[in-house]
Amino acid sequence: MPTLPKTPSLPDFQTYIVEMETERGFITQNIVQKCLLLSEEVGELCKAIRHQDGMIVDAALKETHAAHECADVLMILLSIANRLNIDLEQAFREKEALNKTRSWTKEKPPIAC
Repeated sequence: MPTLPKTPSLPDFQTYIVEMETERGFITQNIVQKCLLLSEEVGELCKAIRHQDGMIVDAALKETHAAHECADVLMILLSIANRLNIDLEQAFREKEALNKTRSWTKEKPPIAC
């Protein structure tokens, strides 16, 4: 059974995901299957946030926890990065370096209907 260090790094999480997927038999899922799972998990996260925010949701909706759905999204994202041989920490640092060179503006308020 894979375990994470007490204070894991992003590469530790990526290694954990490989070990977990191997143990649970998910390692054979291809990139398309993982992308579809990611979409499903993002949808579940959005539903949990709607529920948490008090928006109207399906009355039969079981209790959902945004934290658990965020964890599911992270696990699938790490799995996709692994399948693409992406060092996610390096990719994050490179992308954030690019973002720091950009100019950001505030959003305009929505138009009232």
